Amino acid sequence: MHDEEADKPASGVRSMNSVLSTLRVFEEVAQRQPIGVSELARCTEIPKSTVQRGLITLQQAGWLKVVDPEHARWGVAPRVLALGLRDCGKPDLKEVAEPVVKRLAAETNETVMLAERDGDDLVVVASQDTDQIVRVVLDVGTRVPLLATSGGTAILALLGESEVEELFTHELPGFAQPPDFTALRRDIAQTAKRGYALNGSSSWFRPQVSSIGAAITDSAGRPVAAITLAVPDTRYTRAQEKTFAPLVVAAAAEVSRLLADN
Repeated sequence: MHDEEADKPASGVRSMNSVLSTLRVFEEVAQRQPIGVSELARCTEIPKSTVQRGLITLQQAGWLKVVDPEHARWGVAPRVLALGLRDCGKPDLKEVAEPVVKRLAAETNETVMLAERDGDDLVVVASQDTDQIVRVVLDVGTRVPLLATSGGTAILALLGESEVEELFTHELPGFAQPPDFTALRRDIAQTAKRGYALNGSSSWFRPQVSSIGAAITDSAGRPVAAITLAVPDTRYTRAQEKTFAPLVVAAAAEVSRLLADN
C-alpha cells in the first residue's frame, strides 16, 4: 500500500531545493548583470533548464528582466531598487539623499539623479525631474557604465590609478565602440583637480546631454555613489557651470556627511 505521508518529506526537499536554486540565480544575476543563461548555468553549476525556470519565475515576480534582448541577457528589475533593500543597521543611501536631491533640483530647475556604484556600473536609485518640457530622463533602475557618465568620472577620480586601469580592461556590453581612454584619463585628472566632473554634448554615451557630477563617499572616504545634474544641451551654457557646479559638489558633500553620521 502506498504511503502518502512518506512522500511529503521528499516533496518538501525538492521544493526547498527549487527555491534555493532560484535564489542562487537571483544573486548571480544581481552580481554579474547583464548575464545570459549559459553563463549563469556555468557559474552556479545549476542545469540550464533549472536556471531558465528560475529566471522566468523571477521575471514574473518582477525581480528580474531581460536587459539585452539581442543577446538574451538578464538584469535586476527596478522593483528591487524601489524596495530600498539594505543591510540591517546601515543607512539607506536613497533615504538619506532624497531630500538633498529634491532641494538641488528645485534650486536649479533641472533633472538631478542619484546613482549608486555597483561594480563597473552606476545604478540610478532616485531621480527628481525638472518641470521644464525638454528634460533628461533616466528611469530608476537604469544601469550605466562608470566610464560613460560624469557621476562615474567623479567616482573614478577618487579611486587609485591601478583600480581605474583595471576598469579600463573590462568589456562594455551593449556599446559598439569603446571610449577614448586617453580622453578619459584626462577627464579623470581634471575632475580630481576641480572636485566635479563634466560630461558634454560630445559624450560617446548620451550625445546632446550636458551633466555635472560629484562623488558621494562613505564613512571611510570611499566613493560609493554620485549625484548628477543633467541638462539638455540645447539649454546648457558653459556659464552655468559656475552656478551649478558648486551646488552639485555641496549636495554630494552633504550626503557624504549624512552617510558618515548615520
